[in-house]
Amino acid sequence: MDTLTRMRAFIDVVEAEGFSAAARKIGRSKALLSKYVRELEDELGALLLNRTTRQFSMTEAGHTYYRRASEIVREVDSLADAVRESSGDVRGRIKLSAPRTFADAPVGQSLIDFAKQHPEIVLDIQLDDRFVDLVEEGFDLAVRISRLENSSLIARRLAPFSIKLCASPELIARHGTPTRPQDLGRMPCIVDTNGRGLNNWPFKGDNGDPVSVAVSGPIEVNSPMTARAAAVAGLGFSVLPDFIAAPDLASGRLVTVMDDRILSGGGIFAVYPHRRYLPAKVRVFVDFLVQWFRTREAA
Repeated sequence: MDTLTRMRAFIDVVEAEGFSAAARKIGRSKALLSKYVRELEDELGALLLNRTTRQFSMTEAGHTYYRRASEIVREVDSLADAVRESSGDVRGRIKLSAPRTFADAPVGQSLIDFAKQHPEIVLDIQLDDRFVDLVEEGFDLAVRISRLENSSLIARRLAPFSIKLCASPELIARHGTPTRPQDLGRMPCIVDTNGRGLNNWPFKGDNGDPVSVAVSGPIEVNSPMTARAAAVAGLGFSVLPDFIAAPDLASGRLVTVMDDRILSGGGIFAVYPHRRYLPAKVRVFVDFLVQWFRTREAA
């Protein structure tokens, strides 16, 4: 049995967080995976996994091996993809990280449309609102919604993105319309705890420089969809992604305030690690998303 096969078995077990889960995921027996990992440990002369009936964990050597082995396997797969691409055969599995906000909103349809158009590619979508470490956690790429900061990742902009400060007409009738960011400090606000600023919301100040305003209110929740529902119910002002707020703004259930005080420069990005060979399947996926958003903007 070759080392690459054993290496893949080890990675599958780590990423599935157990032998049984890995066996179900890839369609091999638990005994076979256990055999491959044991042979790999014998070959290396080091214990990679701590095994008990109740617990699964990697040793320090296992963490080190997993990081490097994942990079090696991705390089091998990318090279194979490049050869397949030259013959017009692009297939395989894409491990994608995306925020729940993206998948739950109408723009999440882009992922469904890709899967329908490319049945030969398995789209393994992991929804998580945190910024995952793509290399450490073995992701091919991620969709991120933010003002992108400097990083070691390659980023391709898919679409512009902005936030809106929203409230229901009934709330504004009760509390008035804020005209300066500081006004929000004495008004009820709905805090989406996924935001990096948490209870401190950034705006443009009177002189155009960024200012941060401490806000509070009846609900703090790690879901923009729930924050939107709370805003529609008149519980407070809410900072929402434009694509989340759009249907309620169009219907009049929500209105925007202080549009001139909102910081700009955000976007929806596809990000992926620097690699010698970018897998063809990843390039096909990113190109599809770019075109999907371009068509949507033109509509």
